[in-house]
Amino acid sequence: MQVTAAPVITMACHCRGCQRMSSSAFSLSAMVPAAAFAVMSGTVEKGGAHTDGLDHYCCPNCKSWLFTRIGGVDDLVNIRPTMFDDPAWSEPFMETMTAEKLGWATTPAVHSYEGFPPMEDFPRLMQAFAARG
Repeated sequence: MQVTAAPVITMACHCRGCQRMSSSAFSLSAMVPAAAFAVMSGTVEKGGAHTDGLDHYCCPNCKSWLFTRIGGVDDLVNIRPTMFDDPAWSEPFMETMTAEKLGWATTPAVHSYEGFPPMEDFPRLMQAFAARG
């Protein structure tokens, strides 16, 4: 995978699907512009939790969860930031689905949502994320 632009936001998701797919308390995502993202070699396959509106893509060899495309959001891709050579983009700026959060799990996220943030919140969140530098 290749990413040629910085993330527009980073997040941790505490939903049960992400817990199961990541075998952890939450999954991490770095949302990047789709135009700045490319699979450089090989073919990825759909896998993971089969959730309406979410297409999860995995490595066909090791089955690692690589990225997610959100239905109706063609201009952004959620990448698992632990796949980057530099882990700096893995710190979550916001956390989602905290209603399903494991009681002991904590993150350094600045913004927290019991569910998924309303779409109208994203411009403000992305602006605040960009302002952090």
